[in-house]
Amino acid sequence: MYDSFKNEYQLCEEIGRGRFGIVYRCFSPSSLASFAVKSIDKRHLLDDDLDRQCLDKEPKILQILSPHPNILQIHNIFDSDSRLLIVTDLCKESTLYDRIVSSGPFTEPDACSIFTQLAEALHHCHRNYICHRDIKPDNILFDTRNRVKLCDFGSAEFFGCGGEREKMSGVVGTPYYVAPEVLAGREYNEKVDVWSAGVILYIMLGGVPPFYGDSVEDTFAAVLRGNLRFPTKIFRSVSPEAKDLMRKMLCKDVSRRFSAEQVLRHPWVTSGGLSNTMSDMS
Repeated sequence: MYDSFKNEYQLCEEIGRGRFGIVYRCFSPSSLASFAVKSIDKRHLLDDDLDRQCLDKEPKILQILSPHPNILQIHNIFDSDSRLLIVTDLCKESTLYDRIVSSGPFTEPDACSIFTQLAEALHHCHRNYICHRDIKPDNILFDTRNRVKLCDFGSAEFFGCGGEREKMSGVVGTPYYVAPEVLAGREYNEKVDVWSAGVILYIMLGGVPPFYGDSVEDTFAAVLRGNLRFPTKIFRSVSPEAKDLMRKMLCKDVSRRFSAEQVLRHPWVTSGGLSNTMSDMS
């Protein structure tokens, strides 16, 4: 396997470590382009069925979704009994989470630029009957051209094919970002991703999550209540259009919650975060 890899790429420096392995930069002499390669020792996963399932599922899902400018693309896979090498887009080390922590609240145009790319990625996933199920700032990378790259599809699930949509189940996600219907143990659809993206937008504009508590249990209770507020001290300068979009994404009634396609048609998104056409609904 390594011989096949070395025929196409030159292995360079280590650039990160994740749950499943070590990430290196690699270089392709034929294309003169740099990529990332994740090296996974499969022997470490022998006793963990869930990890093995995630490892098997993620490359398949990414291959279905590729190419898309805002989804991490797999360029090559080298597989053996003991090791798996996955060659992907090369991204910067900092995630959206890192940018939020270092920069604080974003301006609306800056937030809209990132958010629109995330919404485009989700729309592409949902059109292909794939629900990510763990949308959070940590899973939003930026490539060397500063484009958003949605990653980590280990929790993703297929929810249908050929026009037939199926409900999903199972508590999957991350505190702050998980949708209330997931926590409630109900069946759910792909709009759980829209809820999570709405939380990210709220954090980008306000600097704090919309639902939180002093413990994980308190945070989950706040999510289940779903009492969305825009404290004046924090959101005084945030536009009515942005608040309107967040209300329609962070809606407990799933039938009324926006789809990813509807998000992309909202005036705040289509104006690039500069629209002032709507009346103040705050």
